[in-house]
Amino acid sequence: MSVFTLFIIVNVLKMPLNYINFINLAFQFRYFKNLWNSIVNTTNQVKGLFGTFGVIDVVDILFVTVVIYMVLRIVRETRAMQLIKGLVFVAIIYFVVNFLGMVASSYLLKIIFTNIIIIVVVLFGPEIRNILEQMGIGAARNSIRSIVRSGVALDVAEMNKTIDATCKACAEMSDDKVGALIVFENETMLGDIVKTGTVIDAAPSKEIIENIFYPKSPLHDGAMIIRGSSIYAAGCILPLTKENVASELGTRHRAAIGLSQQSDAIIFVVSEETGSISVVINGNITRDVSSGDIRDILSEQFIPNGTSGDEKIISKLVRRFKK
Repeated sequence: MSVFTLFIIVNVLKMPLNYINFINLAFQFRYFKNLWNSIVNTTNQVKGLFGTFGVIDVVDILFVTVVIYMVLRIVRETRAMQLIKGLVFVAIIYFVVNFLGMVASSYLLKIIFTNIIIIVVVLFGPEIRNILEQMGIGAARNSIRSIVRSGVALDVAEMNKTIDATCKACAEMSDDKVGALIVFENETMLGDIVKTGTVIDAAPSKEIIENIFYPKSPLHDGAMIIRGSSIYAAGCILPLTKENVASELGTRHRAAIGLSQQSDAIIFVVSEETGSISVVINGNITRDVSSGDIRDILSEQFIPNGTSGDEKIISKLVRRFKK
């Protein structure tokens, strides 16, 4: 076999490989060309958008932003905030199942979102009315002024004082058979409950708590709301549970159970008949607890593990509220 013949055979064998490489290069060039065209088109669209962007658009965006903020500002201190979180979660699920092509689930959720206006009116009827009322009396204006207000971080030392005062007051009221209803606000804000009572916003002490629930005090019949480490309100009216409870439980116990079924608050009840102390959490009542039990429950919930008395509570004790 001559050298020329061998050269021809080698080049013939190499032709498919070269052809494949050429095709790959062509596809890569086409891909980058399409990518570049997409970037150019997107850039032109953005330029066109900003080219027509004027002062009216800025005012429009600011107005919508302020309206959304005011609505959230008013609603966040009510139990409706939990419903809003639930709707957001359902919306996320809808987009996920729609992306995955789950036909049956998408159809079901589509029906829900088609009637979302009716659902919102039914679920948030009282809150919508409250928003309109507050706008009428100028609460919206106060919300605009409060945009720059920051939250209040409460330190562990102050919370320990609150827990200590609560334990001592409950123990003494139990001995004297003085009825009491003490609510520790948790993640669910109780702004709608606070409005039914009198705002105090006082540093807690055993004497103040006992004076509030003194039988001849004008605020003794209602509940006391502790927000963060302060006595925020007293004389508040709580919703009664609709479930059947033990006959020996009075109105305070029924109110405590009712609120705990609608929020994550921790509620302590001192019976004026027996002097026994009860704690109600998530609709469940535990009776005959001691002051030591009260301290353990509150410390476990509100005092972060491994935190010294001078460190700040960052998570659950940070509260934003209007002074």
